Amino acid sequence: MASSGEILVKELDKRASGQAFEVILAPDAKGEIPLPPPKEKKEMSLEEIQKKLEAAEERRKSHEAEVLKHLAEKREHEKEVLKKAMEENNNFSKTAEEKLNQKMEANKENRTARMAALNEKFKEKVGLTAQPAIFLRHLDVIFCNSELERISN
Repeated sequence: MASSGEILVKELDKRASGQAFEVILAPDAKGEIPLPPPKEKKEMSLEEIQKKLEAAEERRKSHEAEVLKHLAEKREHEKEVLKKAMEENNNFSKTAEEKLNQKMEANKENRTARMAALNEKFKEKVGLTAQPAIFLRHLDVIFCNSELERISN
């Protein structure tokens, strides 16, 4: 055991992995600092109490107004976000509808062009002098077959 003025060191355990010590510090020479005596509360008048209550009420109302203002701003922001989302959705819907109409129109034009080409081909094949009833039946069969092909694809 070793001591040095204010510190006392005591060896507890000695092993191959290391040593254990207990360090004891000497008590403070100055001693405890005395606490100051509690302040005496002066009695408050009824007017002072009333003023404090009014100030507290004003603070409460101010805080409540601030909270309501923040909530109103938040609601307004949510409305703006919803409005913007609805506008974007409407724009997307209009764009998609326009694209679909364009595709349908292009398909209709292609179909009309194909049918006109088929009619020309069959007119050449059958000839203008052939019997009209046979020609019309032949066109109906071809038209039905092409429609069935288009539907199955």
